[in-house]
Amino acid sequence: MFISGDTPVSEKLKVVAGEVELSPADSATVLFVLAHDHDDAVLQNARRRFAELSDDILREAVTTSSIHPRILDGIARVHWRKADIAKLIASHPHCSDETRSFLAGCGIESSPKAHPHGYDEPEVDDELAGEGEIEVNEESEEFRGKYQLAQVMSVPDKIKIAQTGDKEWRMILIRDSNKLVSGTVIKNPRITEQEVLTISKSAVQNDEILRVICANKEWIKNYQIRKALVENNKTPLPAALRFLATLTDKDLGHLAKSKNISSIISTQARKLLLSKKKD
Repeated sequence: MFISGDTPVSEKLKVVAGEVELSPADSATVLFVLAHDHDDAVLQNARRRFAELSDDILREAVTTSSIHPRILDGIARVHWRKADIAKLIASHPHCSDETRSFLAGCGIESSPKAHPHGYDEPEVDDELAGEGEIEVNEESEEFRGKYQLAQVMSVPDKIKIAQTGDKEWRMILIRDSNKLVSGTVIKNPRITEQEVLTISKSAVQNDEILRVICANKEWIKNYQIRKALVENNKTPLPAALRFLATLTDKDLGHLAKSKNISSIISTQARKLLLSKKKD
């Protein structure tokens, strides 16, 4: 990705100069991020190019459904004098209240009919309807763009998007080093049981995430989630022991022999098996 920390300055300057073909939304995003680069030459040139983006590129960028609120805000603050562009931003569903307030102060109000694509919610949301069958491609440009954008976002911005963001944002922010950010992801109402299962199996750095999962009555109805929590050494021991008693004899047998889990869990698994044999 052109905006990652290890990208050579020469490559970044090529992107800034327009030598790399990008979609309008990607172009605006890359220039916005590079406008905050640590290299002064990249920073200055990116800011100049961002301010020079054509109306056609801006219009297409701000009518892209996946564009990030911070990019919309950046475009609004630099190009607010372009009334048609500003109105499209104000009417975008991802436009933040702060950006709308800024545009309102410039005399720009949102209009429900201003956005050419509408953005009506689909009748069926795959992420809500199923178990999270849609896989996230971490190699995709969209995922990497979001990942790089997360590197320059403030904590309040991350928390805000962790509350409502899509599966890609959840996957990125659940790994965030700030516990307020990662802890917010698990409370996102769009999170699926499949994602909760994946998190339950992972070595999460934020112990509070596992406590939230253990306390959710709907999630722990899922056998695989309970099993994953028992096997995760970071799960609070009282909860792990409680879920252990609900596992099948086959799984108890595996846990009784496992060297990858707490000795307390494996010992209790053996005791449960012996108790069942006596019965």
